[in-house]
Amino acid sequence: MAFGQVVIGPPGSGKTTYCNGMSQFLSLIGRKVAVINLDPANDALPYDCAVNIEDLIKLSDVMNEHSLGPNGGLVYCMDYLEKNIDWLQSKLEPLLKDHYLLFDFPGQVELFFLHSNAKNVIMKLIKKLNLRLTAVHLVDAHLCSDPGKYVSALLLTLSTMLHLELPHINVLSKIDLIESYGKLAFNLDFYTDVQDLSYLQHQLDQDPRAAKYRKLTKELCDVVQDFSLVDFTTLDIQDKESVGNLVKLIDRTNGYIFAGMESSAVEFSKIAVRPVDWDYYRVAAVQEKYMKDDEIFGNDI
Repeated sequence: MAFGQVVIGPPGSGKTTYCNGMSQFLSLIGRKVAVINLDPANDALPYDCAVNIEDLIKLSDVMNEHSLGPNGGLVYCMDYLEKNIDWLQSKLEPLLKDHYLLFDFPGQVELFFLHSNAKNVIMKLIKKLNLRLTAVHLVDAHLCSDPGKYVSALLLTLSTMLHLELPHINVLSKIDLIESYGKLAFNLDFYTDVQDLSYLQHQLDQDPRAAKYRKLTKELCDVVQDFSLVDFTTLDIQDKESVGNLVKLIDRTNGYIFAGMESSAVEFSKIAVRPVDWDYYRVAAVQEKYMKDDEIFGNDI
């Protein structure tokens, strides 16, 4: 049994930077880490990867040979990887005994809610290699400053969660830059907990272009809230405390925290009685650290 993370998210959300920083952090705390690059468009890797999809197929070759654009080329590459899953399996098998796995996937969002190739690759690996994986879905934190983009991010996140069917952690990445594109309309916990989205309607109404979509926006927000699945944790990849908190959360979702533990009530109780790090206080600390007092408005929920 091996444990790991499936790192996904839109382009620019920081997946490769995350894999680089996370691999360094895990190495420092004593874990042997193997990063698996499954993004054929990522040709400037900041980390040493144990497995690289470019050894199997190159996006540039696909685009030239089949006259495809970047998105079509990536879909082709994922389809090719699925058909050659034995190649990936053979590369991973030597790592399973003592490595923690980080899968760096492409950022094209259609791969995770319009096509099934990426999902099929993940599910075949889980079945064939007995993997315990958590999907880590990164969303750029600055999207919170634009209510329309935030709602879009919620819909994408929900669709991805329902499509992949994996233990799922949603992360507001680059939290240190959260107000780089404008101050937030509400306190940070409004966005991390995905609270009453009707409060966003007033913000959306400030844009005259959005007025005719008011009913549609309300219905989309209702879909997100009816499922009640989406929430976020925060991450500053350069802050070891922030990374450490995320690792603890991931370890609980994929079961790594119980690895090697004897199946006894006593051992599980030791985990259960550990001090609780309440989300409310953790988010409040993040807000205090990264959002100046004079920028935190008064629209408290």
